[in-house]
This record gives sequence, C-alpha cells and structure tokens, in this order.
Amino acid sequence: MSASTTPSSRPAVTEREAREVAEAAREQHWRKPSFAKELFLGRFRLDLIHPHPLPDDELAQRGEEFLAKLRDFVETKVDGGLIEREARIPDEVIDGLKELGAFGMKIDTKYGGLGLGQVYYNKALALAGSASPAIGVLLSAHQSIGVPQPLKLFGTQEQRERFLPRCARTDISAFLLTEPDVGSDPARLATTAIPDGDDYVLDGVKLWTTNGVVADLLVVMARVPKSEGHRGGITAFVVETNSPGVTVENRNAFMGLRGIENGVTRFHQVRVPAANRVGEEGQGLKIALTTLNTGRLSLPASCVAAGKWCLKIAREWSAAREQWGKPVAHHEAVGSKISFIAATTFALEAVTDLASQMADEDRNDIRIEGALAKLYASEMAWTMADELVQIRGGRGFETADSLRARGERGVPAEQLLRDLRINRIFEGSTEIMHLLIAREAVDAHLSVAGDLIDPEKSLGDKARAGANAGVFYAKWLPKLVAGPGQLPASYGEFKHGVDLSGHLRYVERTARKLARSTFYAMSRWQGRMESKQGFLGRIVDIGAELFAMSAACVRAELLRSQGGHGREAYQLADVFCRQARIRVEELFTRLWTNTDDLDRKVVKGVLSGTYEWLEQGIVDPSSDGPWIADATPGPSRKENVHRPIR
Repeated sequence: MSASTTPSSRPAVTEREAREVAEAAREQHWRKPSFAKELFLGRFRLDLIHPHPLPDDELAQRGEEFLAKLRDFVETKVDGGLIEREARIPDEVIDGLKELGAFGMKIDTKYGGLGLGQVYYNKALALAGSASPAIGVLLSAHQSIGVPQPLKLFGTQEQRERFLPRCARTDISAFLLTEPDVGSDPARLATTAIPDGDDYVLDGVKLWTTNGVVADLLVVMARVPKSEGHRGGITAFVVETNSPGVTVENRNAFMGLRGIENGVTRFHQVRVPAANRVGEEGQGLKIALTTLNTGRLSLPASCVAAGKWCLKIAREWSAAREQWGKPVAHHEAVGSKISFIAATTFALEAVTDLASQMADEDRNDIRIEGALAKLYASEMAWTMADELVQIRGGRGFETADSLRARGERGVPAEQLLRDLRINRIFEGSTEIMHLLIAREAVDAHLSVAGDLIDPEKSLGDKARAGANAGVFYAKWLPKLVAGPGQLPASYGEFKHGVDLSGHLRYVERTARKLARSTFYAMSRWQGRMESKQGFLGRIVDIGAELFAMSAACVRAELLRSQGGHGREAYQLADVFCRQARIRVEELFTRLWTNTDDLDRKVVKGVLSGTYEWLEQGIVDPSSDGPWIADATPGPSRKENVHRPIR
C-alpha cells in the first residue's frame, strides 16, 4: 500500500466491537498478587501491604538530595502568580528544570537520568506542583505518559539508547491519543499510519496534546490498516515534532492550569521510520493502558500537594479570622471542614505513597490500586479545595492578585479549585475509571462465568461455563460468611493509645459484604450488569474507601514504628476511618435504594424534547459552530504554533 493511499474515514464501530477492542488491550492475566483485586473478591490480604514497604536506603538518599535541590529552585526561581497571569511557564524556568535533571527523574542513570523511583518522583511532582501546578503537569506529561515510560516498558534497546538521553536533559515529550471525536472509545481512532517501505505515513488530527505545543518528541497512537505482512491495529510511534507535515494548529486555553502547553496537532503525510514503532503493530492501546497503570500515580501526588496546602491555609486563616468572639476554627461548622481536610490529606498521602512503593517493588500487580488512587484522590482533592474556598468565604472567591492589590495576603484558593477540576477528567474521567476498575474487579467472575451471560455463546459454551462456575462458587461463597473481622482480637498490633484494629476488622467484614453484593447483582442482572453504571460506580467507590482506610492504618503504624508523629498519625487515621465508614454505609444504602431507573426515564424525556419548555427564559451565550471540530485528514491551513524550547 503506497503513501498516496487516501486514509480511511473514521471507522464505524458497534458497541460490542468497541468493547472487544478495549478488552483485547487490557492485561488478560494476573501474574502477581493484587491487594485491591483480593479486596473486591472479599479477601482482606493485609499481608500484601503490611508492614508498609519502604524504598532502599540508596534510593531514598538520592531522592532526598534531589528534593533539596528542587525545593531551592522552586522557592527562588518560580513565580506561580506570574505563570498564572501570563499563562506560560517562562523559558528560563524550563531551562533551569532541564539543568536540574527534573525531566529525567524516572529515567535510568545509564541514560543520563536521575533514576528516581515512583515514590520520590511523586514527591518531586508534589513539590514542583505546589509552586505552580502547570510545572507539575509539564514534568508529569513528559515522564509519566510521554516518551520515557512507554520506551521503558516496551521499547527496544536501540530506541532507549537513542531517545532516553534526549528526554533526560534536552527534549520535552508528549503523548497523543485523544482526537476531536475520540476520547475514551479508542476503537473509533481515525489517525492512520500507512506502511510504505521502511516507513509509515501518518495522517490525522490529535486533540488536547499536553506539552504538544513545546514538545520535541511525541508518542502517537495511530491505526495501521491490516494488509499482507501487517497485522494492523492501533500502534504506537515515536515521532519527531519537527518532521515535515507536523503542525501544531492551536494552543488551547482552559479554566485552570493556564500555564500548560496543550494544543491541537495535525499530521499530514508524516513519514515515520519503522524503527520508531514502539512494540508490535496492534499493541498501541495495550502500551497506552499499561503506561497509565503507573502514570496515573502522578495525579494523586498533585492532589496530596493540594491537600497539604489547603490544610496550611485553613489552619492559618481560621486561627486569625474571628467571628462572634472567637476564631472561626472553633465554630463547629468550620471545624468539621478543617478536620475533613486534615484527615483526608493524611489518607491521600498514605494511598499515594503505598501505591507508589508497590510500583517500585514490582511485587504486586497495581493496575487496580493505581486506578483507585487516581479516582479517589481527584474526587477528594476537589472536595477539599471547595471546602477551603468556603472556609475563606468571599476571600476564597477573590483572586490572589485582587487580594494583594487591596493589601491582603494573596491566597490563590479559587485558582486551586480551577486547577484541580481537570483531575476528575483527564487520564481517565471519574466515570471511565469507575467502569475500568469495575471490569478488573469482576474479572474473576467473568473468567469463570462470563460465557453464561454472553448471549452470543453457544449452549455448549454455556454448559462448560456453568460447570466451571459451580466449582468456583462452591469454594468462594462459603468464605464470604465469616472471617477475622468478626474476632475482637484481630489486628491487635494496630492498637496503640488510639485503637485502629476495629477499623481494619470493619474493612475485612465490609470487603466480604461488598463481594456478596457484587455476586448478587451479577446473579440478578447477568448480561445487563454492564449497563448498571450507577451500581458499578458505587461498588468501586466502596472499594476505594476500603483501600484508603487500609492505607491510612498501615501508614499510621509505620510512622509509629519509626518514632515519627505516630500518636498524631493514629489520631488522623482514626478520624479518617470514621468519616470513611459513614460514606461507605451511605454507598451501600444507595446500591439498592436510588433513582437510577427514574433517571433513565428523565434522560429519555430530555433527549426527546419533552422538557424543552423548561429551557425557556434564557439566552445562550455560546458561539455558533459545530459541537466537534472537523478533523478530516489533509494539509494544515493554519500557522504552526509549535514553540520548541532550546
């Protein structure tokens, strides 16, 4: 097939075909233990996370030394307010970060990187992101999902030697998957890579390319047509941004994270050597999902930083601001918010550090843990920031520049709220994360009983599945009846002044209840289970709370055993677990008492125009134009706004 072949139009994909593409990309087997997977199956494997794993001394020393240098840099060279006002990170700041080695934090030392593990990488992102969230995103998009991570996992030795030294010191990278009409449904990916001799020829348009405006190297996902000698499928490529035919057509602007370099990138007849293909043809989506397993952990790191700052501002402001004769912190309505922020920040740091250390040790499969950390942290951080704005009152709604102009401390609380909002959307929206985690959580059930609920399977297949399911459930269901959570002395090593053992017994009991609820739902809805997204979301949210409770208790015990703030850590873990238990009980109630069916009826009415009368009495300030921009392949008609930083 020649390079002149016109790229195919966007593929028409059925719902089943879309699921099959996603299913083929996910890791099919569990070769390592998973704490979260066991939790959803009703098995509380505390031994997988306790005692809390720790980085080795050499890695910790290297990490601490870098954090000290980074702290000095962001305190003396970074003006977060300037970045917010000008919507751009100054080139000299980016150059300074390069000189510091910040772009090579996760790259092995043999390629010129710093060789930090996930734990210290996340601590560095939290520190840099607290100075300017845009800097945290710049570094994270480059290393968590950009060129370094896919090459580390799937690249050839030649590719690593060629690209990683550049990524460690000089080049900025970006990850390009999303398209104007393709988000979480990659089966409809339209960008094509047509084989032509020793090259592939790329055509298509990519949207929301974080770092794409300034990137030197891109990881691009494109569809290779199936042909003789080519298995085809979604495939990953490393592309030089200065290649002929690559045009950055727009630098996008957003509600928050105003300093990020996010754009629209068009590829027109871009020749990419076959040597730049990462992995095999058809492996692209698997590479993307595997990269995100650990790449998502950068988001919880930024959320931890946000929680710490919320706590600092809430403490200082609430002690200084008086209302009705006493500091507002001493009023219960405000105090409860401060308690929530403190306890939740402790838990988020516990979840992030635990998942990160598990990623470094590579003894466990953390695909669910990483996803839970991203989901939970992004939701809870948003709530904490919202509570901080409420605590600050009118000053929380006022910009830092305005506060400063009238003589008060310039506290960017409203900016934090805007900056954090995207975390609930990118690298997997909350709704997509619910479905992704739910799929992994019920994997054991689908492995033995999936054919029973598949309408396209033959009677023979269903009979075999029924036999297998009978054996599995005969062994599994009895184990959900009783466990250590019903024994008063269980987990006694977590009782030191404050008693955390009761919370761990609660986690064990509740994990079994969660597994029973999941089994009942599968029995009740069978093949319709996948459409019960409200139910599945609540199941996942319960699991997230149980994971966070477990992490908080384990971290408290670690700090106690190390002699560092153990008493205070136990208090925070206790408060967090009590708050989490209230949320869990509410979620269990909503599993079966909800308005899901009524909501579906209302949605049908809204879409059919039944309630259109309700929209009267307003004007719509939106501009004219299509809902989704035209992404027809072809030459660019716009100025190239690519801005490499050298």
